[in-house]
Amino acid sequence: MHQILAAVSMTIFPCLCTALGAGAVFLARPVPGGGAGQGLAGGVMLAACVFNLLLPAAESGWLAPAAGLVAGAALLLLAERLAGALENGCEKKGRGWSAALAIGLHNLPQGMVVGLAAGSTGPTGAAAAGALALSVGIGLQNLPEGAAVSLPIWRAGGGRWRAFGAGVASGLVEPFGAALAAVLAGGMLAGLMPWLLALAAGVMLAAAMQEPLAAAVQQGAPGVLAVAVGFGLLMALNLALG
Repeated sequence: MHQILAAVSMTIFPCLCTALGAGAVFLARPVPGGGAGQGLAGGVMLAACVFNLLLPAAESGWLAPAAGLVAGAALLLLAERLAGALENGCEKKGRGWSAALAIGLHNLPQGMVVGLAAGSTGPTGAAAAGALALSVGIGLQNLPEGAAVSLPIWRAGGGRWRAFGAGVASGLVEPFGAALAAVLAGGMLAGLMPWLLALAAGVMLAAAMQEPLAAAVQQGAPGVLAVAVGFGLLMALNLALG
C-alpha cells in the first residue's frame, strides 16, 4: 500500500499541470475555423507521439513500436466505428474527442513510468530525486497537452467547461497508471511497457491526423506553421528536460 500511495502522489503535479493547460480554454477567443489552435494541438500530439512514446518504445527493438503503432491506430478507428462517431452524422459534435482519448491513453503509460520509478525507490536518496524530477518533467510536458485536449473540443462547439473537464479527465488517467504499475511492478510489466507506449502512439497519431492536423492543413500556411510551432514547443521541452 505504501508503494501505491507513493506512486500516485508522484502524479499529482502532472495532473495539476494538465488541468492548468486545459484552463487555456477560458483565455481563448473565438477564431473562425480555429486553424491555428488546431495546428498547435496537432503539433503537440505529433511531438508527444515521437519523443514520449515511440522513441522510448524503440529502446527495446523495432517490433513493439512498429506493430504497436499500427495496432493503436486500428484501435482508435475501431472504437470510433463502434461508438457510431463516423456513421451517425454527428461528426461536428464528435470532433476533438478523439484527441482527448488519444492524450488520455498517452498519459496512461506515462503514469505507469512514474509509478515504476516511485515504487522502486525509497523516501530519500538520488533514486527518489530522480523519480521526482521525472514527475516534474512529465508535468511540464502536460501543460500544452491539456490545451491540446480542451481547445479543439471548445472550438468544435463543446462549451468551455465541458472542454476543460475533458482536459482535466485526460490527466486523471496518470494516477490510475501509476497505481497499476505499483501493483504489477516486475518483469512482466517491464516487458509490456514498449507495447503500451507504441499502442498509445498509434492512437495519438490517428487522432492527430483525423482532427487537428486535417483542420490545420485546410487553413493553409497559418495552420501548417502552427503545427510546426506546437511540435517544436514540446520537442524543446523534451530535449531540455531530458
